[in-house]
Order: sequence, then structure tokens, then C-alpha cells
Amino acid sequence: MARTFRGGVHPPDGKAATAGLAPQRIAPEAALVISLRQSMGAASAPLVAVGQKVLRGEPIGKPSGFVSAALHAPTSGTVKKLTTMNDPVTGGKVQAIELEPDGEDRWHDACNQPRAWRDMAPEAVRQAVADAGLVGLGGATFPTHVKLTPPKGTAVDTVILNGAECEPYLTCDHRLMLASPGEILEGLDVFMRATGAPRGVVAVEDNKPDAWRALRDAAADLKHVEVLALPVKYPQGAEKQLIKAVTGREVPSGGLPADAGVVVQNVATAYAAWEALAWQRPLTERTLTITGDAVSRPGNFSVRLGTSVPSLLERAGLDAEAVGKVIAGGPMMGLALATIDTYTIKGLSGLLCLKSPEMFAHGPCIRCGNCVDACPAGLVPSTLSLLGEAYEDTQLDALDAAMESGLMDCIECGSCAYACPAGRRIVHYVRFLKAERRKQLARERERKSQQQAAVSK
Repeated sequence: MARTFRGGVHPPDGKAATAGLAPQRIAPEAALVISLRQSMGAASAPLVAVGQKVLRGEPIGKPSGFVSAALHAPTSGTVKKLTTMNDPVTGGKVQAIELEPDGEDRWHDACNQPRAWRDMAPEAVRQAVADAGLVGLGGATFPTHVKLTPPKGTAVDTVILNGAECEPYLTCDHRLMLASPGEILEGLDVFMRATGAPRGVVAVEDNKPDAWRALRDAAADLKHVEVLALPVKYPQGAEKQLIKAVTGREVPSGGLPADAGVVVQNVATAYAAWEALAWQRPLTERTLTITGDAVSRPGNFSVRLGTSVPSLLERAGLDAEAVGKVIAGGPMMGLALATIDTYTIKGLSGLLCLKSPEMFAHGPCIRCGNCVDACPAGLVPSTLSLLGEAYEDTQLDALDAAMESGLMDCIECGSCAYACPAGRRIVHYVRFLKAERRKQLARERERKSQQQAAVSK
């Protein structure tokens, strides 16, 4: 079976500057500002009060719904204030907790203790994952316990660990695979225990042969685990594309990976699962890559949640006068920061600092079909961009047409925009149309609610 998927592109990987650099561990700063919005879904609700002393790993935020994540103190110290901060993804204001570290970095008594998790029932494993505040660390930040709880009527037979790290410039997953292959494989076992899947696969792009060898050697005696080297192609790490490449199965339109019998998790999430289950350590830090031509000391850094982004950029040698753009994540799916006055969150996998970022010309569509060839989701991206333009010009039926053209199947990978010779902002229009669709659904819910209220009177 060909280990690939349809479409895709081959952008320059930009990884050479940091691929050989082991992560530098950064001590907690004088002040940490921890966002209460650390995952997809609902934000956490604060559990602490101003002046309260907390220990590392102590809960400071509770989930406010099933699709939400717990939040824990990144170090020991005192809650200085409940505040707001700039969200590094949306740029909008979000609630946050400012913590003043005491310099002792003491763990809470319930944390950092060995646990025989292999004797736990699947439900207990899922609950432990939820209690630890795990989210997808590849950037999507979907709460991990939700992904480990497939809908009724679905059966998962395969768990895939995503070690592709196909996003250009980012190398933090690569370095983690080299440093901790055994722990990552134990994290895979956690996910298999939670889902009941008998088969585990670790998928690594073959531009990381050292990581593939490290994982293969660590899995040598594990008959239930396969370590695969996949051909380099972006977006290899996207869930549906990775499932197709590894298993040959298709996730149906509008469906979930579980509909194809698969759960996909990032390798960094697997490492966090090992820490959570084996040592009762909740998610309080992550590794990220800082790179680009506007920094003189690029590298991978292990940082506590709530660390100041400006301080990290200064450590990496940011040229403040020359930098033109700082991107949260990588150049294909990342988002340009509206301001660097922000703090690290669970989903921040990298900071890409560019002097003169390439600007899109955004000319008219020339109907060349390059975007169609590149689209891994089998869509016609040019049509979606034209519908986005039409919707901006108040042609309201364009939104319905976009839905019929597969708008919600777009994974926003950017392959279309990369392949477009006219420099069209295709992903911009897709995100715009999706936002308008969410507004439309919200209006419909409000209208139904008002109608029900009127009937009840």
C-alpha cells in the first residue's frame, strides 16, 4: 500500500537552524500569566482567589464543560491577581491568572508520585487524562480526554501517534522523539488502554531518520506497535491525511477519525500522557521552537505555561528593529501575532520571527487548477475563495453555496495558497466564511430560543 494521500505540497522545511538543538529548560519567571483559555471549547473557570498560595500542579482552573480542560499551577507561588491577557491565537482579550512564583518550584503533594496506571480501567485512565488537563499539543488543543471517548457505536482499533511535524521550521517534536522515545511509547500505551485499541502506530516523516530509529529501537520488543517512516509531504500531519497514509482508510465528510476506527494524538501529547498517568504530573509546561531570520539564537525551549513571549524572544536574540512578523506556530497554519505582548499557552508550538515576510499579491483567480491539485481534502479551493469575495460583497447566498462546496471539510492547511500563482488569500476567505457560518448558526439558535420562550408563555 502506498503510504501517502492525495494532493499536498513540498514547501522548504526551514528546520536546519534548530533540528540539531536539544531543548533549553527555562526556569519560571518573576511573574507568570496563565490564560484560562487553553483548549478548544469552553475556557476554564478559575478556582483560586487573589492572595492564595498554590503549589506546582495544583488545580487553578476547572473545566466548564465536557469540551474544556483543567488548568494547573505551573510552579509554586502566590496568586497575584485575576486579570486579562492577549490571546496569542486570536489576539483578543481572555481571562487569566497572574502568579508570582516563590522560587521553590514545589510540587503539590498529590503530584509527582508514581502510579501503577496499567491496572486502571479505561474509564479511570480517561478521567486521569482529563484531570491532568491534557490537550492536543500539535497546535489544535482539542481536549485529549474527549478524543479518547469515541461516540457510541464506534470502535477504535488503531491509535496513531503523529510524529510527522510537517509544519516548516518547527522541530520541538523532533527533539522530543530523540530524547524520550520510551516515554512516548508508554504514552501510546495510555491511549490504547483508554480506547481499547489493540494496535498502535507511530508515524514519522522520513526527513527525521534519527527520530524514526530511536522510536523503532525503543519499540523493538513491542509486538502491538509499528513505527513507520512516511514520505515527506505537507500536510502529512493532518489527521485525515495521516489516517489515509497509515491505514488506507477514509474519514467520511463531516465525520471523526473514530468513524474510521482510529484515534490520532501528537507525540508531545503522548509524552504528557505518560507524565500524567505514570507520575501524576499535570500539564504545566511544554516545548516550543523559536526560529526565523529575525532571531540570532534560534532554538527549542521547554517553558512553563504563562511565560512571557517578549522574554522568550529576547532570549532567542530577536532583532526588534528588523522583525516584520511573528507567527504563532509555523508559516503554513500558524497565525501572525497581533502583538507580542502575550504569554505561552498549551497550544503554542512555536514562534516564527521573520524580517520581511512574503506578502500575497492577491490577484484575480486565473483558473489554473493548481489549488485543486494541491488540496488534500479533495475540494476546489478557488471556488471557496471566489464565494468568500462574493459574500464580502453582500451576496448572502454565497455562504450556502460555500457549504455545498465543502467549506467545513477544509482543514485550512494552506496548500492551496502556497500553490496559487496569483497569490490569492484562499485560507483567509475560508476562515472568514467559517466565521460567518458560526454567526449564522448562533442567530438560528437564538431565534429558536426566542420562539420556544414565546410558546412557553
